[in-house]
Amino acid sequence: MNTDVNQGSNLSRAPIVSIVARHSNSGKTTLLEKLLHETKKRGWRVAVVKHDAHEFEMDKPGKDTWRFAQAGADVVAISSVHKMAIIETREFERALDEVLERLPEVDLIFTEGYKHGDKPKIEVFRSEVHKELFTKPEELIAIVSDVQFDVGVPCFDLDDAAGICDFLAEKYRIKKS
Repeated sequence: MNTDVNQGSNLSRAPIVSIVARHSNSGKTTLLEKLLHETKKRGWRVAVVKHDAHEFEMDKPGKDTWRFAQAGADVVAISSVHKMAIIETREFERALDEVLERLPEVDLIFTEGYKHGDKPKIEVFRSEVHKELFTKPEELIAIVSDVQFDVGVPCFDLDDAAGICDFLAEKYRIKKS
């Protein structure tokens, strides 16, 4: 478990890396899927926090948890042997740090969709979708792209999940299993 004090107010908080891009359909989710497969091979425990600018719906109409929320519950939790979820009604959006405070201990936290946040960023850049980098150089820790950049941070190929995870393991001292 990574115990760096470099992120958040919890002393044991895992490193946080935001996967960002200027536009939707840039390949962020595809990259995250590849990274998650690679991190699981390495035995890492990983959390992902996805920002949604729209109203999302996790519950299914007619199911018990949906019925409880419709009846007025402000928080509905569902738990089974292998999964747990909590759905909370909010009057305003929680800040990313507040969301992160609620996560269990993991080795690494990825975020997707927090491109204006203050966490270290890996920018996904595809030449068919983008014309220039979106992220300020001082916020970047790496670029994942189909073209090379020389901006002072490593640049990885879109399919190099192993190389990106090697980089993250070294940067954040995440143990390999």
